[in-house]
Amino acid sequence: MNTKSGNPAVVGLAGFGLTTLLLQFHNLGFSGLGPVLAMGLVFGGLAQLIAGFMEFKTGNNFGFAAFSSYGSFWIGLAIIWLLNHFEVYQSSVTDIGLYLVAFTFLTFIFWIGSLYIHTAMTITFTTLLLGFILLDFGHFGFPQMNIVAGYVLIICALSAWYMMAAIILNDVAGKQLLRMGAPWIKTR
Repeated sequence: MNTKSGNPAVVGLAGFGLTTLLLQFHNLGFSGLGPVLAMGLVFGGLAQLIAGFMEFKTGNNFGFAAFSSYGSFWIGLAIIWLLNHFEVYQSSVTDIGLYLVAFTFLTFIFWIGSLYIHTAMTITFTTLLLGFILLDFGHFGFPQMNIVAGYVLIICALSAWYMMAAIILNDVAGKQLLRMGAPWIKTR
């Protein structure tokens, strides 16, 4: 008997989108850091990491690597904030900037991969890459770029949620309600 499995991408995309959105609300001055820290550890971090491990079981290398990487990003960032708060180890703006630069390079690799998947994925990773680049500038002498990054990354978060919504709604409706779009680069 074949049993239908759930798609772990819905949880990964939900966690990524929600935590990214909350961080931008904080970066734009609309909220404190507490909700971001909590979601960075749990939903953006742990749940996304678990979704990545579950993607491994489906044979999806892109989902496995992306969700595991960004789940780790959120857990790592939350730990940096906690270490700063409790004065265990103080990370400077430059230290955090270098953390972001490293993830910018990693995101560039995922961005190239996204070009082969579908338009919704490419839009999500294009805005994520642009957001990371702007945050890099924001942490190395151009703090106003953090505000611009906030708006770009809100688009990124909503793009991730669009993909999540498409997977869920198309499945429950039994037909395509939301389209993902064609890959920007076709393999054949």
